[in-house]
Amino acid sequence: MDFALSPSLEALLARTRELMDAHVYPLEPVVAEKGFVGARAELLAAREACRRAGLWLPQMPEELGGMGLPFLEHAHMSEVLGRSLLGHYVFNCQAPDAGNMELLLEQGTEEQKDRFLKPLCAGQIRSCFSMTEPDRAGSNPTWLDTTATLEDGMWVINGRKWFTTAADGADFAIVMAVTEPDALPHQRASMILVPTSTPGFEHTRRIPIMGEEGSGWMSHSEITYRDCRVPEGNLLGGRGQGFLLAQHRLGPGRIHHCMRWIGLCERAFDLMCARAATRELAPGKPLGTRQMVQDWIATSRAEIDAARLYVQKAAWTIDQKGLYAARTEISCIKFFVANVLQQVVDRAIQTHGALGITEDTPLSAIFRHERGARIYDGPDEVHKYVVARRALKAHGLELGGGG
Repeated sequence: MDFALSPSLEALLARTRELMDAHVYPLEPVVAEKGFVGARAELLAAREACRRAGLWLPQMPEELGGMGLPFLEHAHMSEVLGRSLLGHYVFNCQAPDAGNMELLLEQGTEEQKDRFLKPLCAGQIRSCFSMTEPDRAGSNPTWLDTTATLEDGMWVINGRKWFTTAADGADFAIVMAVTEPDALPHQRASMILVPTSTPGFEHTRRIPIMGEEGSGWMSHSEITYRDCRVPEGNLLGGRGQGFLLAQHRLGPGRIHHCMRWIGLCERAFDLMCARAATRELAPGKPLGTRQMVQDWIATSRAEIDAARLYVQKAAWTIDQKGLYAARTEISCIKFFVANVLQQVVDRAIQTHGALGITEDTPLSAIFRHERGARIYDGPDEVHKYVVARRALKAHGLELGGGG
């Protein structure tokens, strides 16, 4: 693996940083004041600037209006975008839309691509991914209560979902529902495309996260499906393939998240160092003269760099050998980088003292929005179990598939 960046990638990252400086960072106080929905006009203007700069949709093929970047190059770009909570949205490579685009590209019919994928890539609509349920452990996606029954050529969906990110204002959902109740656990669920305007799709509420309800893309919702009917042709992929497709969707998504988290780590690190260098405890005695703060800075630097190298190795493995070959690396980086993020942001907050828990810096918002990093897309404990199970199997101890 060559760690040197090509001249073309260096130039791309420089252009990305310029657009972030000009159009993304200035949006942060606007969105903080108005909310995501209230800042719609400003966000659309930033997206249009991104499109004009040729930086739109980096992860998708050129024929769909994207840049067609290889996985590793997109990982590098994702770190730059990740320095702001708004970065990926402005460039149209944000979760959950990015994962839904990949699913539709690989599994969608031509009709589904025309109706859902193309306007999603164009930034004309938004989507959500509806899997987690309030009465079932999110760490076990084979155990779902939501059902979809085929009646007269229509899927009839019933159930409750929550933590459906970005459902507020989304145009369609990809819903995980049990269509094969008598099949094996990993073959019971299917994915179904549901326009949110469909009768029976009920947006119950936006769920407050650490006191912040949010709005639009920057929110998480509870959804009720009550005799929600969509055509049989809205099935995405094959019947009973929901779990398999979900795992395929989440693998690359975890790399995207990890590089985004590293970007947030770098932002927090810069803020911590600036504060340590300028905040005086007494005349002529800045915080940075204290060994405790120096330890936080040095430890954070080592942890961020180690995390970046590990994520790049995972991305390189996907590019070179495929997703299956990288499954252990993907699980490792998911819990490792999420914990590095939490530790670095916490140290930065502590360095800022009381200022760190106010909204006068980005640190409070980063901590609030990203504490869930150790939970979503598989909690730390599940990923650690998976890694340990594979390691022990090589030494003759078979743990099976349960916890």
